[in-house]
Amino acid sequence: MAAKTWDFVHNLASDANWTPGLREIFEYRDLGIKDGTKGDFVAHLIRHNGKKMKDEVQQWHVHDCTFQFVLVMNGWATFEYEGQGRHTIRKGDAILQTPGIKHREIACSEDFEVLEIVSPANFATRIVEAPSSRAEAAQ
Repeated sequence: MAAKTWDFVHNLASDANWTPGLREIFEYRDLGIKDGTKGDFVAHLIRHNGKKMKDEVQQWHVHDCTFQFVLVMNGWATFEYEGQGRHTIRKGDAILQTPGIKHREIACSEDFEVLEIVSPANFATRIVEAPSSRAEAAQ
């Protein structure tokens, strides 16, 4: 791996800036890691914003990334993963999503909040076809 100089980052909670992002029902706090790692990683807190609408990420989708880690800071959410079935993640639980795994959110609590770390920072999210059978989704 080519050597790249990363910057030291101290992201202050007192200066937190919560913004809309990928999900309409969530707001995001960028932790400065994208700039600090020159785009190698992004780290953000994601929390439910109280909206009651469904959004398209509840459809089957994939993230075009090489690394995705999620740590639940508060609340719970239920996801379905291709080949893995349904998993409910709760406060303190962690998920390492394999690259390109099809998944969808089923439901989440109104106090749901996670720390998510992804590489590369500018990953894409694509809506995809559901697994061909229920059995394939739950293998």
